[in-house]
Amino acid sequence: MSENESVAASGRVWDVVVVGGGVAGLSAALTLARVRRSVLVIDAGEPRNAPAAAAHGFLSRDGVAPLELLRLGREEVASYGGHVESGRVAGVRREGAHLVVTTQGGGRAVARRVLVTTGLVDELPDVAGLAERWGRDVLHCPYCHGWEVRDTAVGVLATGPAAFHQALLFRQLSPDVTVFLHTGGDPTDEQWEQLAALGIDVVDGEVRALEVDDRDRLSGVRLASGRSVAVDALVVAPRFEARAGFLAELGLAVTEHPMGMGGQLTADAGGFTGVEGVWAAGNVTDLMAGVPAAAASGTQAAAAINLDLIGADARAAVAARRPGADR
Repeated sequence: MSENESVAASGRVWDVVVVGGGVAGLSAALTLARVRRSVLVIDAGEPRNAPAAAAHGFLSRDGVAPLELLRLGREEVASYGGHVESGRVAGVRREGAHLVVTTQGGGRAVARRVLVTTGLVDELPDVAGLAERWGRDVLHCPYCHGWEVRDTAVGVLATGPAAFHQALLFRQLSPDVTVFLHTGGDPTDEQWEQLAALGIDVVDGEVRALEVDDRDRLSGVRLASGRSVAVDALVVAPRFEARAGFLAELGLAVTEHPMGMGGQLTADAGGFTGVEGVWAAGNVTDLMAGVPAAAASGTQAAAAINLDLIGADARAAVAARRPGADR
């Protein structure tokens, strides 16, 4: 079926529509389906970690390919009666007691509650050849990919304060770490002292391009001066931007992360955004969440949504029993 037909064909009111089918969204959908909530997941098919060969740190699934993990998740959701549809959500609006989710293809799904798990976009440094290697030998997280580059020559591209902390984190994994100051500014005196004590080299000057060998592996960085420095992996600090523009009609917008790392939706510990009927989970509301944390937040938000629906169902049942209520 087309996107329009599949999302809108039934005309039903879903208990929950989940916008985004990554690990947070699928974990939420699985939890909701298992307590017999009707749940629809609408997913644009653009997981943030798709360029990576493997996802790490997820207990019992360490090293699984990201797309395989999502395939397994969709199968599990479907096995409990949940539905996963392809589509890109264009907007969410309120109609009476319900929320209406529309897609760019003209689809329309009506929900009692909406969970936003659309994740984020990584805005990478503007260095020639860098974006093409993102998720391979250009990376940012020591917990996601640090083991894979242990004991190799690791470069850290400084574009802000995070570079110093990344250098210390990756020095734990390799004795050969070099910080490229690039556009990040000079370290403080205390940072210079720590870098020197740990044997971390510091190279001044902007990085213009990455160099790749004939095996399609990162081999070094080329500075504006023309100098080349050999590295096997390059650590960067992207700016993280939540995918949340489609929520504008509800008055929801991204806010700056307290540490200046990007923009995210604000939500409480259970994922509630403060807008009636709307929750959020995963990277869209926690820029630093890895796969396990994103999955856990989806489960937690699902439980909070189900509790909210239980309360609404109980109040409706009481109202239906009152004298004069329609039978």
